[in-house]
Amino acid sequence: MTSQWRKSSYSGGNNGNCVEVALNTELVGVRDSKAPASGELAVPAEAWATFLRELS
Repeated sequence: MTSQWRKSSYSGGNNGNCVEVALNTELVGVRDSKAPASGELAVPAEAWATFLRELS
């Protein structure tokens, strides 16, 4: 992903259990902030939007 990674707003505290996302017009990247070099999951932006709608 070439976009900037952002840490989840629910990642408070010092336990390090965080998820980061990177958004662009076509794809959304998701990765573990504790191990960013271990890879990322990339999903279509529309699928990510559907996922977020289903959570609320």
